[in-house]
Amino acid sequence: MKVLQFPLVRITIFFVFGILFAHITKLKLVLVSSLFISAILLLIFSYFFSKKYPFSKLIFGILTFIASFLMGAFTLASSLQTNNPNHYINKLKTIKNDAFIELKIDAKLKNTNYGDRYIVNLNTLNGEKSYGKLLLNIVKDSSSPTLEIGTILKINGRIFKNKKALNPNQFDYANYLENKQIYGQIYANYTQIKIRQDFDKTIFYYASKLRNRIIRNLEKNHFNEAELSVVNALILGQQQDISPEINRDYQNAGAVHILSVSGLHVGFILLFITFLLKPIPNTKRNSILKLVIVVLSLWSFGIIAGLAPSVVRSVTMFSFVAIGIFFRRSVNIYHTLIVSALVILLFQPSFLFDVGFQLSYLALFFIVWLQPLLISIWKPKNKVISYFWEIITVSFAAQLGTFPLSIYYFHQFPGLFLITNIIILPLLSFILGLGVLAMVLAAIDFVWLPILKTLEWSIWFLNKVISCVASFEDFILKDISFSGSMMLSCYLIIFSLIIWFMKPNIKKLIVFFISIIVFQVSLLDTKYRNHKKCEFIVFNKKKNTLITERIGTKVKLFANENILKNVEDNRILKSYLIANFCKIQKKETISNFYYFKNKKLLLIDSCGACLTKVKPDILLLTNSPKVNLERLFISCKPQQVIADASNYKSYVKLWKATCRKVKIPFHDTSEKGFYKL
Repeated sequence: MKVLQFPLVRITIFFVFGILFAHITKLKLVLVSSLFISAILLLIFSYFFSKKYPFSKLIFGILTFIASFLMGAFTLASSLQTNNPNHYINKLKTIKNDAFIELKIDAKLKNTNYGDRYIVNLNTLNGEKSYGKLLLNIVKDSSSPTLEIGTILKINGRIFKNKKALNPNQFDYANYLENKQIYGQIYANYTQIKIRQDFDKTIFYYASKLRNRIIRNLEKNHFNEAELSVVNALILGQQQDISPEINRDYQNAGAVHILSVSGLHVGFILLFITFLLKPIPNTKRNSILKLVIVVLSLWSFGIIAGLAPSVVRSVTMFSFVAIGIFFRRSVNIYHTLIVSALVILLFQPSFLFDVGFQLSYLALFFIVWLQPLLISIWKPKNKVISYFWEIITVSFAAQLGTFPLSIYYFHQFPGLFLITNIIILPLLSFILGLGVLAMVLAAIDFVWLPILKTLEWSIWFLNKVISCVASFEDFILKDISFSGSMMLSCYLIIFSLIIWFMKPNIKKLIVFFISIIVFQVSLLDTKYRNHKKCEFIVFNKKKNTLITERIGTKVKLFANENILKNVEDNRILKSYLIANFCKIQKKETISNFYYFKNKKLLLIDSCGACLTKVKPDILLLTNSPKVNLERLFISCKPQQVIADASNYKSYVKLWKATCRKVKIPFHDTSEKGFYKL
C-alpha cells in the first residue's frame, strides 16, 4: 500500500503501539520520561551524524520509530491525572468518613431508573484544593430541577472508588469510566446538596445555554418529545433523552451511527459554510478569512455537540480538509486521516480506547480505501441509479470495515443494514439541512412553523422507517460468540482479500488462503480451550441466587423458578454464555448439596436446612439464613465460606467477623465478585 510510504503513517503506527504498551504495562511516568528524553537526545545526535556517514541513516530511521513508540507511552502516562498528588484518588486514603466536597457540573448523562447522573469536576476536598473527574448520582426527585453545565455544588458526602465487574465476562463499567479519567462516584439526595448562585462560565457553559435555548424554543412550539430527542442527538450531539425503544430500533436496523454526530454531520456543516461563503472573492486575504470562519464554525459546532471522541475526530479531520481546500492544494485523504488521528491522540491518548473512536476511524478508512474500488466495478449511466449505487458502496465499505469489531463488542449484526442506508441516507441529507436551519433560527429566538413542522414530520417518518426495518427480527443476528483472536484474524482475511482484489496475483492469493487458515486455527483453538474448561460459579445477583456448573460448552443452571423461566432476559447469564461459547443444557431449581471436582458444597438458605452428616469443603449461605456459624463450625469446619448477594448486609457483616475469628476464608460476592471453583 502506497499510503504506508508516507513517513507520518509509520510514525503514527509506532505512536499508537506506544500508547497500547503503556496502557497494558502501567509504566511509571518517571521511567517513561527518562526513556523518552534519552531517545530524543539519541535521535538528535544521530541526525547530525547521518550527514557525514550515509550508513547511519538506517540508525536514524530506527531511532525515529523508537522515539515515536516512547512518545506514545509518555503521552498516555503524562495524561493520567492520578499522577498528580492533588488528585482526589491520592487523598482518599486519609479520608475515612464523609467529606466536604465542592464540585462543578461538566456534563449531563442519561438518567437511570433511580436518579440523575452528571460528570463533575472536583474543586475542593475538605477545604483543600483538589481536582479530578467524578460521576455524581442524585436520587430521583420529581420536584428537583435539572442542573445546568457550570453549576457549582457543595456536598457533604463520600467518594467511592469505581467497583470492578462482579460477574464473569460482564461489561466492566469501572474500566470504561477509568478510560475517561473518572475514578470515583458520589451518591447524594437533592436535600444534601447546596447549589451556589454563581456559575463557572466556561465555553461549555455558554454552549449548554445555547442548546437549552434551542430546545426550549422548540418545546414552546409543541415539537413532539420523541422526535425532539432524535433532533437533539442528530444536530446537537446530545443522546441523553432518547428512549430505550428508539435506540434499540436504530441498533437493530443498523442505523445507530446516525444518532452520534460524526463525519457525516461535520462534512455537511463544512459544505454548508463553504456554500454561504462562496460570494466572497477568492483573494489571498479573503481565503485566509474564509478558512478562519470555516474552522471556527466547525469547532463551535463541535463544542455545542459536546466534543465526544467521534465529534473531535470529525472536526479535526475536516479542519485539515478545509485547510487543503482554501490553500488550493490537493488533499490526500489518507494523510488527513492519519494527521487528525495523531493530533487527537497527542492531546487525548485515552480516546484510543473509546469504541466510538475506533469504529469511526475504521469506517472512514474503509470508505476511503474500498469504496472507489467497489464503485469502479459498475458505472451506471442513469444519475438516480448512480446515486443509489454510491450509497450502497459507501454503506457496504463502512460495514465491512466495522463488522468484526462490532461483533466483538456488541455480539450482534444487523442483516438489513443496506436496505436501511438506501432508504434513510437521502432523507438524512434533507433532515440535516432543515435541522441546521431550524437550530440556527431557534438560537436567535425565531421559529418559523412551516420549517419546524416539516422537520418534525421528517423525523417522525425516519423513526417509522427505522422501526419497520427493525421489526424484521429474523434478519438480526444476535448473541454471536466472537473472541479477540477471531476478530484480528477476521481483519486479516478482509485486508488480504481486498489487496488481492485490487491487483490479483498468486502471492496475494496465497496470503489470502493463509489468512483463512489463521482464522480457522483461531476458531479451533478458541473452541478447544472452551471444551477443556470445567468450572462451578456462584454469581453475584442481587436478591437472588444464581449458580452454574460448566463442563466444556455445556452449562447446567441452578436458580429459582422466576430466573429459570426468563433465562433469555438475564444479562449476567447471557454475557457469560456468549463469551465462553456455551449453551444451557439443563435447568434445575436450587438444591442444598453439590459435588464438583472432589469438592463438596453445602448450601444453607432461609429455611436453615443443614445436612449435619455432610462435612462440606465449601459452605454457601443464601437468602439470609438464621444460622449460628460458630456452633455450625463445631460440627463441620469448611475450608471456605461464601455469601452471595441474596443476603442481608448486616448478616454478611456478622458472618465475616465470625470467619475472621476462626480463621476460615470468607468470600462475599457483593464485595469480591463471583466465586469460581
